[in-house]
Amino acid sequence: MAGPLATQIFGDYGAEVIKIEQPAAGDDSRYWAPPVAPDGSPTYFFSVNRNKKSVTLNLKHPRGKAILKMLVRRADVVIENFKPGTMEDLGLGYETLRQENPRLIYCAISGFGVSGPKREWAGYDAIMQGVTGLMSITGEADGPPVKVGVALIDEITALYAHGAILAALLHRERTGQGQKVECSLLEAGVAALMNAATAYLLAGEVQGRWGSAHASVVPYQAFKAKDDYLMVGAGNERLWKAFCEVLGAPEWADDSRFDSNEKRVVRREEVVRMIEERLQARSRDEWVEAFGAAGLPTGPINSVADVFHDPQVLDRGMVQEIVHPTAGKIRLVGVPVKFSGTPGEITAPPPLLGQHTEEVLRDLLGLTSAELDELRKEGVV
Repeated sequence: MAGPLATQIFGDYGAEVIKIEQPAAGDDSRYWAPPVAPDGSPTYFFSVNRNKKSVTLNLKHPRGKAILKMLVRRADVVIENFKPGTMEDLGLGYETLRQENPRLIYCAISGFGVSGPKREWAGYDAIMQGVTGLMSITGEADGPPVKVGVALIDEITALYAHGAILAALLHRERTGQGQKVECSLLEAGVAALMNAATAYLLAGEVQGRWGSAHASVVPYQAFKAKDDYLMVGAGNERLWKAFCEVLGAPEWADDSRFDSNEKRVVRREEVVRMIEERLQARSRDEWVEAFGAAGLPTGPINSVADVFHDPQVLDRGMVQEIVHPTAGKIRLVGVPVKFSGTPGEITAPPPLLGQHTEEVLRDLLGLTSAELDELRKEGVV
């Protein structure tokens, strides 16, 4: 998912993205069902493939390789998401493609990286959440390790890849030099440990699982109100004082047992118990409104359905409608970054397999109808 998401971001920002897929098969996520869209297509594919053109191309066929090289000569960037060595085995690695286009930015995304004893291991997101330690710090303290509910390391890797490619493009703009960019789920996942990593590297402390709580800040976690759960945090003493005021317990702020975050961390269980008792007096939404009005970081624990009815989410354009050729009118997540001069937008739905093969090869490379028919007969496209 890292490669498809990284390229979708470029598509959202206006790049022409050509997705190369295997004839008659295509992207694996085209078959990850349920759930499915109205036409029976798996919704997973829809999440990372809008604003792209799908071209089917057999990269094991000599003519397929030749066509890819023709596309590369016109391209700014090539992104591949294979195990290390796959593109080289096909005769289409960076050293080969840079001969076709010296200005090429070539981004290789893999599970474990292009070197080391595990370079050829497969690396799905859930596996990497375990390998990188993320699962060891996710879940309740007395429960088993838990993965995040979405492919988070894939998403982080995609964002690193996107940013790195932009940096490489800027370098090329200034120097004329292309280069290879390497990203892996392993390295992105390790980098995502952030403070958990530095706690070990600098202090020798191994972070455990804290559920929704924070290892170093109290209060900062999910609490149950009279009817449902909310998140609220007090990351400094000003916020702690405001928190106590809203709870109707202003005396807590000056209580010598709780008048510093360090003391509250030490007495975590007592502080949490006192807060939970107070929160039973009102509903979740009442507390969220009160905490928010007081300037505290807070919010409800929304379901996914709740998220897409949230007025703030809707106001920010995070739900967009577009027409798909077989599923009809569909709703997709909007573009999360807003530009004042070059706004991103969803201009095309996720493509059908090979939907743009003829268009791209004819209009971009100048192939004739007869040549396209021949390629079909040979199983190249």
